[in-house]
Amino acid sequence: MSDFTSDFWHWFVMLASLVSILACAVLLWVSGTAKVKPAADNTTGHVWDGDLQEMNNPLPKWWVYLFIITVVFALVYGAMYPMFGKFAGALGWSSAGQHATEVTKMEENIAPIYAKFDGMTPEQIAGDAQAQAIGERLFLNYCAQCHGSDARGSKSFPNLADGDWLGGEGADYIQATIANGRTGVMPPMAAALGTADDVRNVANYVLSLSGSPHDEVAATAGKAKFAACAACHGMDGKGMQAVGAPNLTDDTWLHGWGEDAVVRAITDGFNNNMPPQAALLNESQIKVLGAYVWGLSNSPSAN
Repeated sequence: MSDFTSDFWHWFVMLASLVSILACAVLLWVSGTAKVKPAADNTTGHVWDGDLQEMNNPLPKWWVYLFIITVVFALVYGAMYPMFGKFAGALGWSSAGQHATEVTKMEENIAPIYAKFDGMTPEQIAGDAQAQAIGERLFLNYCAQCHGSDARGSKSFPNLADGDWLGGEGADYIQATIANGRTGVMPPMAAALGTADDVRNVANYVLSLSGSPHDEVAATAGKAKFAACAACHGMDGKGMQAVGAPNLTDDTWLHGWGEDAVVRAITDGFNNNMPPQAALLNESQIKVLGAYVWGLSNSPSAN
């Protein structure tokens, strides 16, 4: 990888670009000065398709001038903008700098809109029609790809419109999750439980906790082995929100439902990741978006 951070590639790109431009200029000059001795009828002697002959006529002047302008433009552009390796150009322009400028300008334009919500609680924001319209657009732009346009999620992507929350709850928790992201991990537990039959027995016991269809005999056999899972889910299977361990006694199944799905969860575990959005959204946007998401599963204060 050191080759990609050394000055070699800077010089390689710069010389390749410069040589290519100068080669075009040399080719243009050579083609303009080369003389071909034509036949009496001003042809070069090249014939195609039996009767299509190449005439010895020079390029039109405007065409030659256009080539010259192109070469000059390339040299001037390379001097003003970053084109020759890591040379920044006389103007100091960069795509990152332009992006930062446009982001700053955008934030200045929207600041008066969000200023209205600075002194409001998340509950009040969730009850404000304008804030909800803004929050919905933010959600559709940044969250709907995973959680769906209706926020009800899908397999392995949480439903944000119900009252089931992993890791915490409340508007402040939602805002922190949007800003910083969240990682949910369940380690593979098959080795800790023992045999494949033990895994299937525990899966049936887990299903029995929520009253889901299960094998009663297998569930009874798996109850004792469930102790290996209790460190996170508790002996009663109600989970621990602080560590993000889900409640196994309700009817919410994030990664699929049924014996095979639970066996797969126990055997393989999970490693879910929600990426942080703080790099894409400013603090005011996160506050409005968090209030919108909170309002999907709560009763906002009417304004």
